[in-house]
Amino acid sequence: MPVRPILNFPDPRLRLTAAPVLRFDADLRALADDLLETMRAAPGIGITAPHIGVLSRLVVLELSPGEVRTYVNPELDQISRETTRHIEGSVSMPGVTDELERHARIRVRYQDLDGKEQSEEADGLLSICHQHEIDQLDGIFWIDRLSRLKRDRLIARYNKLRRA
Repeated sequence: MPVRPILNFPDPRLRLTAAPVLRFDADLRALADDLLETMRAAPGIGITAPHIGVLSRLVVLELSPGEVRTYVNPELDQISRETTRHIEGSVSMPGVTDELERHARIRVRYQDLDGKEQSEEADGLLSICHQHEIDQLDGIFWIDRLSRLKRDRLIARYNKLRRA
């Protein structure tokens, strides 16, 4: 279970759409394990395979220590009209965060590591994380959800941190 290098913004691979997972095998489990270790080392609470340059629809979340959740081929199935605001960031852009508006409640359909179809309803932080990570799988980097002015300021702050 090695810690893998994380792609850093503005790597163009972070803007690519991940392909569906078709093989549910030992390689997929090993990738999920690597993602978990990489996310913990970052540190973070969510990571996708594209964050490490693997264009597969795989997400690992750990919102509370030891409560690991793995989602293969996740898709938003239902979204609430009600929205909520939350501070977000990315393991690919460490050191900067900003507030985004997301759907307050969602239902996500996905497969587990054995390929079995699952679904879950989520609100709060779990809902935010699902939307954030599914965006990443679709090649939408979280800062794309900010106004141009906020995005430009955040990028300038990030670049300043990288130079320091």
